[in-house]
Amino acid sequence: MIKAIILLLVGFVLLVKGADVFVDGSSNIARKFGIPSIVVGLTIVAIGTSLPEAAVSISAAMKGSNAIAISNVVGSNIFNILVVLGLVSLIKTTTVSEDVLKRDFPICSILIILMTVFSMDKVFAGKVIGKINPLLPKNADKVSGKIGRIEGLVLLLIFVAFLIIAVVSALKAIKNGSITEEESDKKEVSMGMSVLFIILGAAAIKFGGDFVVDNAIIIALKLGMSETLVGLTIVAVGTSLPELVTSIVAIAKGENDIALGNVVGSNIANVGFVIGVSAIINPVSCSMISLVNLILTSIVTLTIFAFAKSKNLINRFEGFISIVGYGLFMAYSIIMAFA
Repeated sequence: MIKAIILLLVGFVLLVKGADVFVDGSSNIARKFGIPSIVVGLTIVAIGTSLPEAAVSISAAMKGSNAIAISNVVGSNIFNILVVLGLVSLIKTTTVSEDVLKRDFPICSILIILMTVFSMDKVFAGKVIGKINPLLPKNADKVSGKIGRIEGLVLLLIFVAFLIIAVVSALKAIKNGSITEEESDKKEVSMGMSVLFIILGAAAIKFGGDFVVDNAIIIALKLGMSETLVGLTIVAVGTSLPELVTSIVAIAKGENDIALGNVVGSNIANVGFVIGVSAIINPVSCSMISLVNLILTSIVTLTIFAFAKSKNLINRFEGFISIVGYGLFMAYSIIMAFA
């Protein structure tokens, strides 16, 4: 048990540092080819922040641990939008930019709703609905549907479209002078070192993902927890720590757009990129409890969207409500797991 916990922590470190090194190497190469830093930030860095979740979910899907593959993304998205955004709003009332309000939040909502619908094919086929109550613990592991390769491709294409729209919008803003292109203050790194960074980063991400999945399963078995609960809690929180740190640092520096954009952008990448790629590699089955969690995630996302849209800001009270909401979600998940 202690060995599994240590290896799990090692896995988290490998994931976070591996993603960091991988992004540095990729960004250096992109700059050498003259790609603007804002484009690098909107593409390579955006994907890089979700590499830990991607490594865990892809590894879990390939090993048949579908519960971890889905619950990792669901748990990470709920943690991001309730805890990360909640804490950020508690520290300081968070203003919402037009880009986040009119582009990012709607795409985030569409993706999570689509993922939920894709996970309900057995329900729509009449094989589940009316026969079982998904809220009963005894039905938690029954399969509600599967996110297949076509559905995964749809999610991934929406994510790619989002990146293209964001990049085009940013380049137009630079051309119009509404934003300025910042020069990178990072030390110049040779092409050889950049390639080495990519290789080492990718290796760390791969092994980190395996460590997290394998040892999360061991811990779940030892504690009598379901893989879903482990994915929603330990794994999701661990892979979301970079977003938490980045957002808190950003809000402390007065960078509201970065703090909020980081959270919403990460959630878009988690569904579009992580689940999309995972399902393309190996179709992901969804249990009834995961379906309920997906529905809750959709409701939470739309609720926070409504908070943001009401006055173009998320205030301290709404941040407090978000954190309380996460506590209630965790209480519900634990009750369902051990009932």
